Amino acid sequence: MHVLNVENLSKNYGQIKALKNIDFDVPSGTVFGILGPNGSGKTTLLGIVMDVLRPTSGSYLWNGKPGSDSQRKKIGTLLETPNFYHYLSGEDNLKIAAEIKGHGKEDIPQVLHAVNLFERRKSKFNTYSLGMKQRLAIASTLLGNPDILVFDEPTNGLDPAGIAEIRELIQQLNNDGKTIIMASHILDEVEKVCTHVAIIQKGVLKTVGSVIDVLSTSAANKIIVEVAAEDLELLKTVLSEMNGIGDIKILDNELHITCEENISAININQYCFSKGIVLSRLNVKRKSLETRFLEITGNQSDR
Repeated sequence: MHVLNVENLSKNYGQIKALKNIDFDVPSGTVFGILGPNGSGKTTLLGIVMDVLRPTSGSYLWNGKPGSDSQRKKIGTLLETPNFYHYLSGEDNLKIAAEIKGHGKEDIPQVLHAVNLFERRKSKFNTYSLGMKQRLAIASTLLGNPDILVFDEPTNGLDPAGIAEIRELIQQLNNDGKTIIMASHILDEVEKVCTHVAIIQKGVLKTVGSVIDVLSTSAANKIIVEVAAEDLELLKTVLSEMNGIGDIKILDNELHITCEENISAININQYCFSKGIVLSRLNVKRKSLETRFLEITGNQSDR
């Protein structure tokens, strides 16, 4: 079952085409990452499906039905940082958020526990760390116990500790049965947290699928091997003649070679030894989402 169906969605700002016929589905129970360089159209896309922006063309469905006020009330949304009152406690800020959203205040203790802020519920908002402020923002999206959560750049501006906190929180919320849709330009976070990913560049959907499927497509079905020997130029010449070896680059006094997946470290070591070369370094690295992302987008910002 899909919680969101996006069909041929486009958005133009005058001559600028922010989105171009975007088409994908979000399976229920997933953490679905919308990944792209800054300016790629991620925020525009989320704004449209949350009915903040009007599309130029195309449509979307939530749980098989067109977007409506009643549908949106069942979705917890964090598109921008809420305007919390700095002189009020976290608990009192959530009381105001509950009033605005039309939800009862009985959820507040539960959502504070969920984001690990119950012990600090009486503390003023201005005493919170950035990570705590973001967790309170996520707590506000949990009011009413929605099954679907939509976050735009949930770790933006946080330090490593704050990023780790939000990552763990997202994983826990997903374990609790919530479907999470999150836009991000942070590759590492998407790879660690998301089960599915859509990669967007300049308003165009480049690829979509489970993270495993995206990484295992033919272009990514390679391994990177780092090797070194006393004579790098000779090593490069010898390896260039080995079957299954692709691109070879010299980086930081070692070779980075792209190989077919059926090439193993043992194969490379034996081949080099047969040619009279003793390797001083041999390290196999499978391609990451970052590598795949750069293959697709060309490592360019869309701004």
